[in-house]
Amino acid sequence: MAKDKSIYTCTECGGTSARWMGKCPSCNAWNTLIEGSAEPAAGKNRFGSVHASLAPTSEVLPLSQIEAADFERHPTGIDELDRVLGGGMVEGGVVLIGGDPGIGKSTLLLQAVDALQRSGMNTLYVTGEESGAQVAMRSRRLGLPDSLVPVLPEIQLEKILHTLQSRQPNIAIIDSIQTVYSDQLTSAPGSVAQVRECAAHLTRTAKSTGTTIVLVGHVTKEGALAGPRVLEHMVDTVLYFEGDTHSNFRLIRAIKNRFGAVNEIGVFAMTEKGLKGVSNPSAIFLSQHTEPVPGSCVMVTLEGSRPLLVEIQALVDSGGPSPRRLSVGLERDRLAMLLAVLHRHAGVACMDQDVFVNAVGGVHIREPAADLAVMLAITSSLRGKPLPKGFIAFGEVGLAGEVRPAPRGQDRLKEAAKLGFKVAVVPKANAPKKNDKSFEGLTIYPVDRIEEAMQVVRGLD
Repeated sequence: MAKDKSIYTCTECGGTSARWMGKCPSCNAWNTLIEGSAEPAAGKNRFGSVHASLAPTSEVLPLSQIEAADFERHPTGIDELDRVLGGGMVEGGVVLIGGDPGIGKSTLLLQAVDALQRSGMNTLYVTGEESGAQVAMRSRRLGLPDSLVPVLPEIQLEKILHTLQSRQPNIAIIDSIQTVYSDQLTSAPGSVAQVRECAAHLTRTAKSTGTTIVLVGHVTKEGALAGPRVLEHMVDTVLYFEGDTHSNFRLIRAIKNRFGAVNEIGVFAMTEKGLKGVSNPSAIFLSQHTEPVPGSCVMVTLEGSRPLLVEIQALVDSGGPSPRRLSVGLERDRLAMLLAVLHRHAGVACMDQDVFVNAVGGVHIREPAADLAVMLAITSSLRGKPLPKGFIAFGEVGLAGEVRPAPRGQDRLKEAAKLGFKVAVVPKANAPKKNDKSFEGLTIYPVDRIEEAMQVVRGLD
């Protein structure tokens, strides 16, 4: 069968060209031609038969008449991965996982697919970056010498689709989507057109056959998934592997999940036998000080449904005519705003001081509930006096100096009480009722404004 030729379409005017050109021949716009497949012979489309579809054709019904059934999930046996996925792999779902090279994507997926194979599921591991011997070597290194996971070293899309149709696996891993190419396009593997076309075919196969497909994606230097942004829109779940390759700990964060919570995280430790889930991740983000030190304040942040205790460290030092403001794990612009609020409403001036703020453990805090802890850590460093032992704080601080409530404040306080913290400064709206005995052993100071929080801390010295 003759191969369809590529055609290039202008994103501005819709004009077409038989070959790629820097400038559109119709509207003269530069760099707007995108590769695609030319229309094939009548009676077929590039997804196969003219009758091919994501699912059998159904009649139009109002939502009230459509039965809402829960999706069947297949737990991987790795608790932290299941947490991020929302309980396990969903039948017919498409998962995209990205991360830096060498961070552990292939290792984790090989562990997961082996556990699923041992549970009686039909699996398939398609590797486009390694040979079968290399995958077998990794399997033995992970302590899985007798693994029965079928491995297919292949990068041609049509052969992969044929194997998926013939074997009908429950779970298929494609490692990675940037190495797969289709004969219908002339561009090289990894190009925008190839990634978009191959992902579309694989997604269509997953929806029509019920196979769960996991795509491994490369990332750019900035840490974003490489390829067209439409790749993230196509799939059901997008996971990012985070962490320093020089550290033993890794985080998986759900950026998009149609079957579970967004921003849920799973915490892993890299060992000689692969990645192991961490049951108490708060211990990673808390430094072990024998005695309280100035500039340190513990806060409770929310990552998905999980409250985590994170230590915020601040260092205030004499600067010069142009003092520096540097934050790691927190927003730099928000740090400048908090310093202005601290000066205006609490009388703590840092105009001639260098201010450095760090979230311990490499975690990235994106919620404003860290404001109060950051301001108390800065004040502690400036005064040279540590906060009391077993002290925590959380709450958003507004430009008027008010301390705003944080979502799910009761869950945060329960996590702190469970881990043995004794003193908490929190927004008044997050304070529990007086007869609530869930926080025994934890003394709670509710505050309305940043000035009140400073007075409470001075009274605890």
